[in-house]
Amino acid sequence: MANEDGNTPPESHIEEQAREQTGQQQVQLRVDETDMGTTYANAFRTNGTAEEAILDFGLNVVTPPAKPDANPQILFKVNQRVVMNYYSAKRLAITLSQLIRRHEEQFGELELDVQKRRKS
Repeated sequence: MANEDGNTPPESHIEEQAREQTGQQQVQLRVDETDMGTTYANAFRTNGTAEEAILDFGLNVVTPPAKPDANPQILFKVNQRVVMNYYSAKRLAITLSQLIRRHEEQFGELELDVQKRRKS
């Protein structure tokens, strides 16, 4: 069902997806978090095959230059890999987009350009 501005609210979009995936059946979802771990990531990379999307998460770690005239290096330390089928990856992309949109509506736009975020 569309709201006043003609957009479908995220909750009804999720309900619609659930009906499509379950053949219109009502399904109760239970979440088991007993073996869950938490990892922080400030970087990611993506890859894929014909059947799966591969997401690597980890930390960008700046290492000082070995010589005074050399440039510093960034080491991407991968600590988690998530392999998903493209249907789940698309649902994740939609959900992340909705999450970020709601955050920006509440707190303001997230500026990705570091130079624009920097205070003089």
